[in-house]
Amino acid sequence: MIGGTTESAQLAQKLCQSQIFCTVTVTTTAARSLYPLSPYLRVEVRQIDATRIGHFLEREQILGILDATHPYAVAISQMAIAAAAQHHLPYLRYERPELKNHPREAIACLESFEQLLAGDYLKGQRVLLTVGYKPLPLFCSWHEKATLFARILPSVTSLETALGAGFTSDRIITIRPPVPANLERELWRHWQISLVVTKASGKAGGEDIKHTVAAELGIPLIAIARPRVNYPQQTSDLSVAIAFCLANC
Repeated sequence: MIGGTTESAQLAQKLCQSQIFCTVTVTTTAARSLYPLSPYLRVEVRQIDATRIGHFLEREQILGILDATHPYAVAISQMAIAAAAQHHLPYLRYERPELKNHPREAIACLESFEQLLAGDYLKGQRVLLTVGYKPLPLFCSWHEKATLFARILPSVTSLETALGAGFTSDRIITIRPPVPANLERELWRHWQISLVVTKASGKAGGEDIKHTVAAELGIPLIAIARPRVNYPQQTSDLSVAIAFCLANC
């Protein structure tokens, strides 16, 4: 399993309960803490690239690949799809459910960060970016046209990226989600936020809470749509993902 998300941890726990051996790859020690301790589970913290994945699959005697990565981890998903095809392994993408019926308070669900930055959505606004650390360099040129704040994970990489993208220490907050509604609300008020940008990451990513708080405070919300990937097989049903693992154990 390629994991690092809450859903992958839930899947791993259920597989352990069914006494199914599972190897999970994550990229950080913080993600490792999501998973249970079990003789049926091995969690490897490492960056696996296209040149190493073949050796990894052989060493771990992998019989199938369950892709339970974050909805925006496109490069990892594409690598997993290619590896499954090359090594003739069954592949299934578990995609966390998207939120339906976005409230009227959301300005838009834009297709990409490029679309966001090509418009005047941010101009003159006090903007809270809850989009992770990787897109922050895209906003470098906007510091003179808007007041930008970033909420990121508490990691060295995240903080270094935010500072390198021009965010000063008084405009950065590090916190690990989920962020409860009361804290979300107070943060927006404290920073006098007038616009929030998030990813369409679903309930597991706290998107529903952001919609609720935006509606309560009357603050516009922009959601960046998930990248579209042509997955060979895909489900948003945990039971289907578990059945896939059972069938290929």
